[in-house]
Amino acid sequence: MNVRLTQIDGKLPNLALMRLAHWHRAQGHQVHFTRRVYRDLFEPVYDRVYGSAIFRFSAKRIATFQEQFPDALLGGTGTGSFVTLEQAIGPLPELYDYTDYPDYTPSIGFLQRGCRLRCKFCVVPEKEGRPFQAMTVAQLWRGPGHPKRLHILDNDFFGVDGWKRHVADIRAGGFKVCLNQGINVRLISEEAAAALASMEYRDDQFRRRRLYTAWDNLNDEAIFFRGIDRLEAAGIPPKHVMAYMLIGYDKRETWDRIFHRFDRMVERGVLPFPMVFDPERQDLKAFQRWVVTGLYRAVPFAEYRDRRKGPEADTPGPRT
Repeated sequence: MNVRLTQIDGKLPNLALMRLAHWHRAQGHQVHFTRRVYRDLFEPVYDRVYGSAIFRFSAKRIATFQEQFPDALLGGTGTGSFVTLEQAIGPLPELYDYTDYPDYTPSIGFLQRGCRLRCKFCVVPEKEGRPFQAMTVAQLWRGPGHPKRLHILDNDFFGVDGWKRHVADIRAGGFKVCLNQGINVRLISEEAAAALASMEYRDDQFRRRRLYTAWDNLNDEAIFFRGIDRLEAAGIPPKHVMAYMLIGYDKRETWDRIFHRFDRMVERGVLPFPMVFDPERQDLKAFQRWVVTGLYRAVPFAEYRDRRKGPEADTPGPRT
């Protein structure tokens, strides 16, 4: 069998495609991995084609891929499909093939799936349900000869009873960990904060001390900063925390409300990271770039916006 695996978006290794690669190669099948959504001129006819997309803003690439490969099996959170691999092709082992990502050295995967919350903008509760354990630390790590770096993709690391065992195994194994899907600071307990402080947490490049969380709803201000207080009391300074801030989703949202969240985090030393819900909002994308590049430390947003060419330069906004 000749198989095409297509990663439509995302910089990180795609776990669904890695599972498929492991299963097909174990059957002796020929596997071709690519990030191209177009069919190359000399590509063969495949017995099976898969495509995976995790971001909604990939709609155009998804449409192109479907035009090129109309019989492809397409999945991922960016497609709006909740069909799992098991539902599509049957039981698959939770084993990953890193062959197609030769430059990626950490071990990546989920210790826990699901989430305790049901945020309206998030697909995790509907797709994965209530929290459950997916793997152990020993199963996630690629083994001797590989760096002791774990890129953990859990959406709710503390959502399962087994989190204390995970922390103990991480510490005993001397692992550095990246939790870039974010920990839920609204539900963080003093015990959980102390557990985080005891681990070698890192950013997604494993270079800086970094924890990730989110502040999406303005009404969560008090509970968000209560969590930041607990992290700081445990020994995690606010400058180690990056907070995703969803913008462009709440119909009541105004620039004043956006800047209130932004200013409060900056004042406290937390690093904001805007996440634009509506990819057509050029003004919000300009704000995102202004924040992510760090230009907010030197240039007022109105000045940055007006310097830029394109539609966002004419968009009304705050901060003269």
